[in-house]
Amino acid sequence: MTNSWVTLKAGTRNSRLALQQTRGTLERLAAWLPGTRWEAVPMQTIGDRDQVTDLRASPPDFFTRDLDDGLRAGQLDCAIHSAKDLPDPMPEGIDWCWLPWREDPRDALILPAGKDWDGLPAAPRIGISSARREAYCLTRFPDARLLPIRGNIEERLAQLDAGKFDLLMMAGAALNRLGLEQRISEWLPLEALETPEGQGSLALTFRAGDPFFQRLRSLFVKSVIFVGGGVGRDAITLAGLRALRQAEVCLYDVLMDQQILAELPPSARRIDVGKRCGQHRAEQPEINALLARYARQGLRVVRLKGGDPGIFGRLAEEVETLESLRLPYRVLPGISSLQAATTGTGMLLTRRGESRGFCVMTPRAKAGAVAPINRAARAQLPIVFFMGAEIVAQTARELIADGTAPDTAAALVFDAGGEQEKIVRTSLKEFAEDDPAPSAINHSAAAAAPGLFIVGDVTRHGYDASLGALQGQRILVTSSEALQEKTADLVRDFGGLPLARPLIRLVPDPAARAELQDLQKYGWLVVTSPSAVRCFAELLRAARQDVRLLPKIMVSGPGTAAAVAQELGIVADLQPGGDFGAAGIQASVAALLNESKPVLRIRSDKAGPDLTADLKKLGLKVHDLVIYKNERLRYAACPEFDAVFFASASAVEAFVEAWGAEALAGHTILAIGIPTEDALKAAGLRADVMGFTATVEGAITALAAQTVNAVLQEHAMGRET
Repeated sequence: MTNSWVTLKAGTRNSRLALQQTRGTLERLAAWLPGTRWEAVPMQTIGDRDQVTDLRASPPDFFTRDLDDGLRAGQLDCAIHSAKDLPDPMPEGIDWCWLPWREDPRDALILPAGKDWDGLPAAPRIGISSARREAYCLTRFPDARLLPIRGNIEERLAQLDAGKFDLLMMAGAALNRLGLEQRISEWLPLEALETPEGQGSLALTFRAGDPFFQRLRSLFVKSVIFVGGGVGRDAITLAGLRALRQAEVCLYDVLMDQQILAELPPSARRIDVGKRCGQHRAEQPEINALLARYARQGLRVVRLKGGDPGIFGRLAEEVETLESLRLPYRVLPGISSLQAATTGTGMLLTRRGESRGFCVMTPRAKAGAVAPINRAARAQLPIVFFMGAEIVAQTARELIADGTAPDTAAALVFDAGGEQEKIVRTSLKEFAEDDPAPSAINHSAAAAAPGLFIVGDVTRHGYDASLGALQGQRILVTSSEALQEKTADLVRDFGGLPLARPLIRLVPDPAARAELQDLQKYGWLVVTSPSAVRCFAELLRAARQDVRLLPKIMVSGPGTAAAVAQELGIVADLQPGGDFGAAGIQASVAALLNESKPVLRIRSDKAGPDLTADLKKLGLKVHDLVIYKNERLRYAACPEFDAVFFASASAVEAFVEAWGAEALAGHTILAIGIPTEDALKAAGLRADVMGFTATVEGAITALAAQTVNAVLQEHAMGRET
C-alpha cells in the first residue's frame, strides 16, 4: 500500500442520522480499501434551512441540491444520501449508485413515549410527510387529523412526546440506524403500504465521469445480463434460464415466447419494453436509461431479448450506454429465428457439395427506411469463415487478390464462448503474411482450439470486460461442487470469469446413517462448515429423520448458519460472536456446559478430531462422527488463471498434489478462512487475500475489493499530482 493517498471529502447533511450513516459508510470503505482516507463534510441543504415547506410540496432536490453544487464546485469528492432523497431524474453532471448496506425498508408507526394503542384518541393527530402516508392514514384512521411534520428524527420524536401529535409515521430504517428501534410501536407490512424506491438504502453521488468513483462503484453493482431468449420456451440456453431465475429486474421484448417470463422469481420486477414495427412501448433512449438506473441500484438486471440479442437486436446501443457509464455487463447468446427457420426445418444453410456458407442482412435502415440489398451493399457485409484457422494466411491473400482492401479489419477467434477463448485482432494484410505478427495465432493451445476467421469493420468492436470490480480476471474456483454455482454467480456479478475446477467431492458416509436414527439422546449438535450441513441434511433425508427431533445446533459462523437455514429450514441456536473457527467455538461453550446430554460433533474425514478433543478437555461429553468423506477430483491440465479461490484446506492439499505449489507462483491466492490459510502455510504458500467473513460471499467480495483498491491507488495518486 502507499501513504500518498489524498483525503477524499464526502459531503453529508448535518443531522445526527445523516452523519451516522455517512461515518458508518466511510468506515466500511476504509476497511474494504486499505490506505484510503475519508473525511465527512457536514453541510446544510435547502431542506434543512427551510423548516416551513410541507414535504409533500417540496422540490425533488430539496435535500440534495447543496451537496450537488459542492460536487460541481470541487468542494466535495462525493456525497452520501438516503437513497429515497435522490431526485429523479438526477441533475446534469451528477452520477450515482446505491450502497449495499441496507436497512429494513418498511414504514413504522410511533406512539408517544409511555403510551399504548388503548390511549390513542378516536380522532388522532397524525404527523405525516408524504402523500403516500396520507393515503394510508385516511384509510386506516378515517377520523384522523393529518398534519405536516418537519425536523430531524429527534425533533419529530420530541414534538410527539410533547403532545403536538398523537401518532407519527416514518421510515423504520432511520430509527434502527439511530438505535431507537424501541420507539417503534408497529411495523407496517409492505403489502399494506408500499414504500418508495430506495427507502432503507444509502446512495453515493459523485461527479459524472470521475474515473475514481466509477471504479469504486464497480464494487456495489452487479453485471447487467443480456439474455437471448431464443425462439421459443425450449430454445433458451441453460445459462439464460439461470440468469432469469435469479433476476430482480427484467426488461423484456415482445417478440419472444412470453412463457419464458414464468421462470422469473415472483418478486422480480417485469418491465415490457417490446418493439414491433412502428409500435414502441419504450423508445431506445428510455430502455438505455432504465438499464443504467436499475444497475446503479445494485440489482440483478436481466435484459431479455427474443432470439439472439446480437442479430438485429439493438444490443450495441444498450451495451454502449453501459460502457459510457463504466457499468459492467455480460451477454448470453440465444438461438435465433435464423437457426429455427433453417436448421430447424431441414433447409440447412450449409450442405456438403451444395452450400459452403450464407449471407444474412436486413432490407431496413434506420427509422424504418428501406435500404439497398444490391451487390455493392452485400459486399460491405462482414464475412465469417468456419474451420479456417490453419489456412488463415491463404484465405486473407485470396480476399486481397479479389479486391478486399489490405487494411480491412479482421479477427481470429479461438474457442469461441469457451473458457480458453482468445481473440486476435489486426488487419487483413497482417493475417496474409506467412509469419503473421500476432504471435497468439501460432500459440499451441490456441491453434488446437476451433477457430473462426472474421473479416470486416465489425471486428474493431468488442465487449469491455474490465468494467466490473474483478475486471475480467479468470478466477479458478476449486471449491466442492456444492459451492461451485454460488461462487460462480458471485464472480460473474463482480465481472470476473469463473473457471470451475472442483478439486474435491463431498460424499456422505452411509455408515453414519445409523447414528442419526437416535438424535434425541444428544443435547447439542456442533457443525463447523456449510458442507457438513449439506451432507448432514442429505443423510437425514435418506434416513427419513424428522428435523423437529434435532438437538440444539451450534455453528461456526454466518456461512454455516445460512446453510442450516437453507438446508434444514431452522435457525441455529448458537454462533460465536467473532472468531468463526474452532477457537471461537471453544470460547462459546458456556451454554453447552449446562446441558446434561452429550454433544454430537459432525465432520468430514479431513477435519480431524482436534476440536472434539478440545471440547472434551472442557468437560463435555462429545461423540465425534465422520459423516462425509473428501474424494479428490483430477484433471488433465491446470487452466490459465489470474486468481484462485480455496474454500477449504482439502482443496489446497488437492491442488498442491495435482499441480504443485509452483503452479500458484504469480497468481493471487484467495482463502476463505483461517483453516484454509493454515493449509496454505503448511504447503509453503501464503494467502494474498482473506475473506472479509468465512463465507463464499465474504471471500469473493474481499478479492473484488482488493482488485478495485489497486486501481483506486493509481487514480488517487493521479489526483494528488
